[in-house]
Parts: sequence; structure tokens; C-alpha cells
Amino acid sequence: MAGDETAEAREQAFSDFVEGNLKRNYIAHFTHGMLGMTGFRLIFAPTFVPAYLHMLTGSPIFVGIGQALIQLGAIASPVMGAAHIEHRRHVMPAAMTIGILMRVQLLGLALAGWFLTGSVLIAATFFFLLLFGFFLGSQRVAFQVVLSKVIPIRMRGRLQAWRNIAGGAIAAGLSWWAGAHLIENNAFGNGYATTFMVAFVLTSLGLAALWMFMREPESPTVKVQMGVMARVREFPQLLVNRDYRNFLIAQMMATAGRIVIPFCIIYAGRKMEVDGAAIGLFSLAFLGADTLTNLVWGTLGDRYGFRLTFILTVATWIVSLVVMIFAEQPWHFLVAFFGLGAAASGYMMSSTTLVLEFGERDDIPMRLALSTTVETTMASLGPVLGGLIASFFGLVPVFIISLVSLVAALVVLVSAVREPRHLKAESDAAVQRRISQ
Repeated sequence: MAGDETAEAREQAFSDFVEGNLKRNYIAHFTHGMLGMTGFRLIFAPTFVPAYLHMLTGSPIFVGIGQALIQLGAIASPVMGAAHIEHRRHVMPAAMTIGILMRVQLLGLALAGWFLTGSVLIAATFFFLLLFGFFLGSQRVAFQVVLSKVIPIRMRGRLQAWRNIAGGAIAAGLSWWAGAHLIENNAFGNGYATTFMVAFVLTSLGLAALWMFMREPESPTVKVQMGVMARVREFPQLLVNRDYRNFLIAQMMATAGRIVIPFCIIYAGRKMEVDGAAIGLFSLAFLGADTLTNLVWGTLGDRYGFRLTFILTVATWIVSLVVMIFAEQPWHFLVAFFGLGAAASGYMMSSTTLVLEFGERDDIPMRLALSTTVETTMASLGPVLGGLIASFFGLVPVFIISLVSLVAALVVLVSAVREPRHLKAESDAAVQRRISQ
């Protein structure tokens, strides 16, 4: 009995700490997300890095390989990151280390662009993209665990929405400026390298703000420390949950549907002139959509659950790719990139937030790791396959494969994944009925 009371006391102390520091932690996560996502969006936008790789190599295959390396690096690291933090009562020190190492790769991309040339520059760029992906996989797990600890579920959607709106507004304007001025004028000898340095500075400022202002509670319960392979062998236990298992299938199909994203800027370049100003304008549309739609995704998710936002996200992706295929005028491509940006922001918010709700709190690190590994495995294969298909058969077949995959994801989400928030409410109600009887 005493043990139960102690456990209850720890849970109560955890809840009291979260509520007592909620305002401070909300502001810390908002600032970190705003500045961090401002910089990272310059890297993840389907414009700057693909255009840079195409400029360096002139080959769609190498564009695909470069994009695949980011995802390849993130295949194993989520599980490693989860195993590294799930037994810790305080996660922030490990999360900070991972965050710093991820940002160092942006610095490496910038320095390589400024000081290297030819094949050495290409090799260094691929190397830093691979390491960027490696630490990205661990960071996604670590920082989502931190978020789940200090921000109650009732506020996660709105927090992510408002920070993405602020970060997206800055990133949208910054992307246009970077394209029109840094890249167009080849600032400091390499406009792309200068853009990567801007991303490094902004993301580092965000990380510093989180470290300075956030207060993390001690976890009341944690997993027993185990090796990475021992944890991997426990993955089948997570898949017992039917809805989580089907969510993974839908996530895998949606990720396969993103095979064409790095090639959209190349497709646009074959139908119109794409210079630095055009890259900046398309980036503005992509990132501006993030700014304008995040509050919609966050509010819908908080109110109705993130399964709905995931469904709407996939539908938006499908429509945007169809518009891209038939685009003829510059404004058609602007609409398509706007839709892709809206879908990308909805996907990131929906997939990372929804996975927190399937199952027990102590399993969150490994659920995040498994989901991230499944996603990045597919995402690493997709761009390479897309580059090969684009080189031998053209870009349209890549669009068709993407559309088929996205439709399959939509079918699974609608027919085989139930809203976990509703399931939890039904479970809690059943427990209360048994107690009352």
C-alpha cells in the first residue's frame, strides 16, 4: 500500500510541477520552435537543398541521393536515441547534446560551400546531409518526449500551431529574401552556403532559449535501462495495438507518397524559367502556407483529434500534386507549392502528435522511435527510386507513384485507424462504470 501511495505522490508532484511551470515552459517551447523551425524550414523546403544539389551535380539521381541520405541517417538513430533517454528521469541534457550535434551539420554545409569545390564539395555536402539526418532522427524523439512531459495534451496542438505560425512567417519572408538576394547575388561567393549559415544561427538561438528558460520535471516512472537490440525485440509488443499498427502502415504509405517532393522544383524548371527569385517565391509559397494553416491544423487537432488532421493533410497532398502535374503558368506552381507547404505542416504536426496518444506514457520514446524509423526507412528509399525513375522515364511517373501511395494512406486512415483520444475516453468511462458497480 505504501508503494502505491508513493507512486500516487510522485504522479501528483509531476502534475503539480507541470502546471506550476506551464507558462514558462510554454514560452520556452514556443521560442525554441519558432527560431528552430525558421532555420530548419530553409533546409526542409523542397527548393533550396534540391536546387543546390542539382546545381552541384546536374543530375536528378544525385538530387535523390542527397535527399535520401538525410533520411538514411535517421533510420537507426531514433531507436538509439530512445534507448538513450527512456530510462532517464531528466531528458533535457541528452536532448541538448543531440540538438547541438544536429546544428553543427548546418555549419558544416555552410563552411563546405564556402571553402570547397568540385567533387570534394559534393562529397562533403553528402556527408553533412547524412550526419544531419542521423542526429535529426534522435532529436525528433528526444524533443517530442520533452514536449510530452511539460505540455499537457490539451495545449499541444495550439502551441505547435502558434510557434509554427511565428516561425513560418519569419521563414517565409527569409526564404524569399534568401532566394532573391543571397542566392541570386551569390552572397559571399556561395549564396546557398550563406543560407545554410543563416539556418545554423537561427536554430542555435532557439536551442539556447530552450536551455535557458525551460524547467523539466522528474519523470515519476521510467523504463528499465536496456540495450538497443533488446528494445528492438520489444517492438512487436507495441504493434499489438491495432490502431497504432494501422497508423504505422498509413504513415509508411504517406511517406512513400512524398517520393516526388524533391523533384517538384525540377519539374517546375522544365516548364518555366526558375532563377533565384523564382526559388525564393516558391519557397515563400511553401513556407507561407505553413504560417497560414498551422493554426487550423492545431485547433482541429486539439478539438477533434489529430487523426482528422492527418486525413485532411493527405487529401491536401493529393490535390496539390494533381495541380502540379497540370500546371502551366507560374501561378499554378505557386498554388501547388502552397498546398504542399500546408500538407507538410499538417503532416508534421499530426504524425508526431498522434503517435504520443497510442498507448502508455512510458512507451512514448519507443513509439516515437519506431514511427520515425519506419518513416525514415521509406523516405530514404523514395528519393533514390524517384531519381532513377525520373532519369530514365521522366518525372510524371514519379508523380503517379506518389499519388497512388497517398490514396492508399488515405484509405487506411479512414477505414482502419480510430481516434485514440476517443478510445481513451471510452476506456476511462468503462473503468468508472466498473468502479461504480
